[in-house]
Amino acid sequence: MRRLAATVLLVMLFISCVAHAAVSVTDDGGTVITIKKPAARIVSAAPHTTELLFAAGAGAAIVGVSAYSDFPAQAKRLTSVGNSARLDLERIIDLRPDLVVAWKSGNSARQIARLRQLGIAVFESEPGDFAAVASNIERIATLAGTSAQGKAAATTFRQQLATMRQHFASRSTVRVFYQIWPSPLMTLNHAHLVSQALTLCGANNIFGALPQLAPTVGVEAVIAANPEAIFISDERTDAGNIWQRFTQLQAVQKKNIFNVNGTLMNRAGPRLLEGTAQLCEKLELARQRRTD
Repeated sequence: MRRLAATVLLVMLFISCVAHAAVSVTDDGGTVITIKKPAARIVSAAPHTTELLFAAGAGAAIVGVSAYSDFPAQAKRLTSVGNSARLDLERIIDLRPDLVVAWKSGNSARQIARLRQLGIAVFESEPGDFAAVASNIERIATLAGTSAQGKAAATTFRQQLATMRQHFASRSTVRVFYQIWPSPLMTLNHAHLVSQALTLCGANNIFGALPQLAPTVGVEAVIAANPEAIFISDERTDAGNIWQRFTQLQAVQKKNIFNVNGTLMNRAGPRLLEGTAQLCEKLELARQRRTD
């Protein structure tokens, strides 16, 4: 009986040690993030990082989120810590987080540096492709002590991605303009995750080679490139009306001006696959209209 009790005690001590062991990962900025034990209080500094945290099984540990963190529904009830461009550092400090999950290119580098100076661990997220979305889920789960949930979610993501790639392989190319903002007219280049989705669906981003991640372009440049389809991620349903008067455009002639859900497409989170599926379906429609 004493031997059994001693064994049980050792097992409990082992479990306790594992639960409180230091965890370490490398973030998307190349910084090694080490915390003494899995984070119990987490702040999300961008909408896409909020979605990644919930996907990683860390929702219960989130104590604050950035503005526009509207998915899943639970996120709307959490304390706001300002918007991505300007965080409320005082409120974040008051929340006593073990970890802040930030947006590398969207949050202020100065504010992120300040949080680190205060001794708060910051994981910077910047998924540039589908593989990085799955990897973000796994690494965030490691920091949150929810590795099993994170691994399962990442595996599901990869499986769904592989199925989608296979289904839309060898499709004929459609030249597209992807509009994220009407005034000034803005798009995304090949370095953005959206272009990965376009490529998967068999589309060619006409401004993909521009050096800026989110370049400003002119209407004249779009007309000169003459895309076969135009995708608009602006939430306003009338955002595509600006193109209707340019009847020389193939996209107008074939009625290939499509609205897409910006919260699905432009956020580097697991729901990107849902947005990609919708994008692929609309590109299939554009292909069908070639013979009309």
